Amino acid sequence: MTMKQGSSRRIALIVALMTALLTDARANAQLAGRPEPKHFPWSDASLSADARADMVIQEMTLDEKILLLHGQGISFFADGPTESNGGAGYTKSIPRLGIPSVQMADSASGVTLGSLRGRYSTALPNNLGAASSWDPQMAFEYGALIGRELRDEGYSMSLGGGVNLAREPRNGRTFEYQGEDPLLAGTLAGNVVRGVQSQSVIGDLKHYAMNDQESGRSALNANVYKRAMRETDLLAFQIALGISDAGAVMCSYNRVNDDYACENQYLLRDVLKGDFKFKGFVLSDWGGTHSTAKASHAGLDQEEPGIFFYGNDLKKAVGSGEVSQDELNDHVHRILRTIFAVGLFDHPVQTQVPDVDRGFALAQSIAEKSIVLLKNEGAVLPLNGVRAIALIGGHADVGVLSGGGSAQTDPPGGSVVPPPSPTDVLSAVIRPAWMPSSPLRALKEKLPNAKVTYTSGDDLAAAAAAAKQADVAIVFAYQWEAEGSDLPTLNLAPEQNKLIETVTAANPKTIVVLETGSPATMPWIDKVSGVVEAWYPGIRGSEALANILVGAVNPTAKLAITFPRSDADLPHPKLILPPPESEFNYAEVKEFSDFMKLAAKGLPPFQVNYDEGLKVGYKWYDAEKKPVLFPFGFGLSYTTYAYSGISVTPCDPTTVLFTVKNTGKLAGTEIAQVYASLPDAAEEPPKRLVGWTRVELAPGESKQVAVSVSRDRLSVYDEASDSWKLVPGNYVIRVGNSSQDLALQQPVSF
Repeated sequence: MTMKQGSSRRIALIVALMTALLTDARANAQLAGRPEPKHFPWSDASLSADARADMVIQEMTLDEKILLLHGQGISFFADGPTESNGGAGYTKSIPRLGIPSVQMADSASGVTLGSLRGRYSTALPNNLGAASSWDPQMAFEYGALIGRELRDEGYSMSLGGGVNLAREPRNGRTFEYQGEDPLLAGTLAGNVVRGVQSQSVIGDLKHYAMNDQESGRSALNANVYKRAMRETDLLAFQIALGISDAGAVMCSYNRVNDDYACENQYLLRDVLKGDFKFKGFVLSDWGGTHSTAKASHAGLDQEEPGIFFYGNDLKKAVGSGEVSQDELNDHVHRILRTIFAVGLFDHPVQTQVPDVDRGFALAQSIAEKSIVLLKNEGAVLPLNGVRAIALIGGHADVGVLSGGGSAQTDPPGGSVVPPPSPTDVLSAVIRPAWMPSSPLRALKEKLPNAKVTYTSGDDLAAAAAAAKQADVAIVFAYQWEAEGSDLPTLNLAPEQNKLIETVTAANPKTIVVLETGSPATMPWIDKVSGVVEAWYPGIRGSEALANILVGAVNPTAKLAITFPRSDADLPHPKLILPPPESEFNYAEVKEFSDFMKLAAKGLPPFQVNYDEGLKVGYKWYDAEKKPVLFPFGFGLSYTTYAYSGISVTPCDPTTVLFTVKNTGKLAGTEIAQVYASLPDAAEEPPKRLVGWTRVELAPGESKQVAVSVSRDRLSVYDEASDSWKLVPGNYVIRVGNSSQDLALQQPVSF
């Protein structure tokens, strides 16, 4: 057994023993709130989910219906015993009818808040990092692991599934999402949720919609025209729903074109439930409900996490006829239907110890497919034959960074880097956390004959001295981000840029490893030899990174988001911040219920105009002819590839054939991308992603590959007719290895 295997098994054993000690007590407590096994007319699994839901509704009282339409608060702020499993929210069970409680947990990249109850959860790489794999099957496995661990820990609903596009890359939750392109983001998010639901756990997609920044999110009014919404953010949701059949969609805090998203008739009733034919239920983000009848009419099915509007107020509205019985029953039907459709009724949750080793293995595999090699001048990587390596900065001696907020998966044993002292109620809850996965240890294990040292980087002179004594210096730089606030800039902190400049001056063979949740600008890019974007790589991030750095794994990942040269190149160079009156006064918050009351009252709106419209991400830089640092779809390998022989068969779907050859000396996987330029009459940005494929190739091997492009990927949304149309004319199909390196092109007419 190697040291690495021994360390992993010791951690796994400790976690398993801790969890097992609590399993019997937790199971007994949950059984007290679980309906006794009983056969009901709707227990017949051969019936459709809709039929079963309707049968239950016929037997329900008004109070029982209302009970399903709101949460019961957040248990870790509750006084006394509750039916809650300890997550972000829950609905009560109805034992008389056999309807289980829905236990909800935040789980963007792993089940959160486990440490409060002595539970272990696998911390996966963050979503934007995982999106760099461009791998739908891996996305499914990502979701399936989360679904398994949710069930293991007693939960029945995931609150992950973020699919908002990176319209504003400084968004503090960019790390939770899947990048800037609707096809890529929708495909991957859809497969994540499909994986979650494969475990008979309800999956949700969020935050619907246009929740593209955190600053002032509860007051922001996103002004955007319909076509822009339908072809960008809403299209990502549409694609994700088509793949996943998600049981739930969470509406967002912000307003869209003057109406709150959770009471927005156009978003919920017209588009989501109408055009998208969504069959599940809409729940509000926590504190995102602001009305009773208006929200109900618009299509909100469930208020979370409490009962400000969908408790007695809803009951009164039904009694007065302001909310009809049919409307009420539709809300209830959607929730019940989802419980039946995902298998939650037929396969009740039963707690057990998570498979820690399985989680470790998948987390590392995903990280290895997610880490992007951005620069490799002079083949400084992989680290072959290097005798002395200096690791500098970024707490690389002890761990790797993770993203904060409701997406924070607890590090086993707590953060290996002590968090800063809280300064207010928010910073007491949302704090940086570092996973116990040490780059220093991982590299030493991979390179036992090399001298691998660590210097903190706090002292620039010491950092320079360490770099001079090494064959290669590796600087670990990071940018922490979290829910509730945005990055003021894509620039790293000044002291980190200064550290990189100092180390590079001392040793030109300097590699920068970035641990970020968003793009970072790089004023030092021309001075360093290598750049590796590791993102927030999860519980086995360092082991995955070490495999990339030494060449045990050939990097395959490509960016799911553009890295601009500077903030000045963004659609909105200055982040739009709320005025004081549009922010919560946290001096009024003594306990969590106070915050929920403030949220329910709402805040005066401030305006954000998304006048870039269709031009999100690479489409903006293409249309505005702005050079970028690293384009969407970019990523290097330790081998090289060549493209040839394109042919296009224009039917439905259109088939794009081409050949990819591995021209290097190592086996690798190329992510071949297909883009389309539409006719001028379409009034679109210069090109859009319409397909891709992962191609595994041995050295010297060639493969002809086919990518199918369905007609909808070439269509545009026509506001006048409220429909999608294929604009007749001349198209150009382009193929290559990034959005700005498209070696093949073929004109085609439709």
